[in-house]
Parts: sequence; C-alpha cells; structure tokens
Amino acid sequence: MLTIFFYALVFGFVFCLSPGAVLAETLRRGLLHGFTPALLVQIGSLVGDAVWAVIGLTGIALLIQHDAVRVPLTIVCALYLAWLGVQSLRDAWRLPQTEDAPASSGKNALAVGAAISLANPKNIVYWGALGSALSGIVGATPSHGQTLMFFAGFMLASVLSCFLIAALVNLLRKNASPFWQRISYGTCGLVLIYLAVLAANGI
Repeated sequence: MLTIFFYALVFGFVFCLSPGAVLAETLRRGLLHGFTPALLVQIGSLVGDAVWAVIGLTGIALLIQHDAVRVPLTIVCALYLAWLGVQSLRDAWRLPQTEDAPASSGKNALAVGAAISLANPKNIVYWGALGSALSGIVGATPSHGQTLMFFAGFMLASVLSCFLIAALVNLLRKNASPFWQRISYGTCGLVLIYLAVLAANGI
C-alpha cells in the first residue's frame, strides 16, 4: 500500500506542477490579486481533477471517448482557453490595478479553476493512463482499497501543490517589477492561446 501511495504522490506532483492552463491562470490571477485568488484557482481545479480521477479509475473513460461527448467538450475547452488567453494578453498591454478588482474575484477564481479542469478532455487521457499504471504497479486488477489509496495519495499531492504554487506566485508578485509582470502576463496569454489551438486540433 505504501508503494501505491508513494507512486500516487509522485504522479500527483508531476501533474499539478507541469505547465498548463491551470498554472497559467493561477499566475495571472496571483499577479493581480495575490495569494488567495491564486490558491482558489488551484483549489477549483481540484474539483475537476477529482471528477476526472473517478472517471479514469472506474473505467468510465471509455464513454468520454465517444465523439458525441468528446467534440463538444473539446470545443468548449478551446474557446474558454482562448478567452482566458486574450484576457491575459490584455493585462500585459495594460497592467491592471489591484483596486480595479471586483469583490467577487475570489469566487470567480474558484469557478475558473474548476471550469478549466472540467472542460479539459486531455485530463481523461492522463487518468486513463494512470489507471493502467496502477494495474502495472500492483501486477493485477487493483482492489477498491488500492484504488482508494492511489486516489488519496494523488489528492494529497494536489492539495500540497495548491499551497506551494500559490505561495510561489505571491512571492513573484511581491518582488517582480512591472516589466516582469508584463512578461508574465504575456507569456500566460500565449500559453493559453497555444493550448486552445492544441485543443481545437484534437477535434
């Protein structure tokens, strides 16, 4: 069981710390609003991660691969990522001021994180692979206990990553000059638009 838990921790940290739409949006929100909204984006993404984890580990992934489900989900994902990318490029052009932030920015950050994760069909590919990896680790069809242990390890790594990433983004916010903030916003915008194009190519 400890071996399964350790592998799950490693897979969880790799998944959460790898560059992607959630990380880019966390950086954008964190540079503007600080630690809490950056953390909320990350926590919101955990909702989607948990849903995809259940789908991937229970074998429901086969249903998501049907075009009738996959294509609309991919279109929504591509459009949403493109919109976020444009927002980030706009912020790079004209740095937003903290006092301009709406009071609901925290709730929005939570919803945005969840939406990015839930709308990303690439997550099901990752979790489908993790389901196969778990079978390889145990050398047979994993039991319910082993599956729960794997899920617990992955989610623990995800929660720890939330706080780590938010803290690093907040540190960058406090120490980055306006020039570097523009660079960060611009980079996030380009990454998000690039991911939108990749998603659209998957249709």
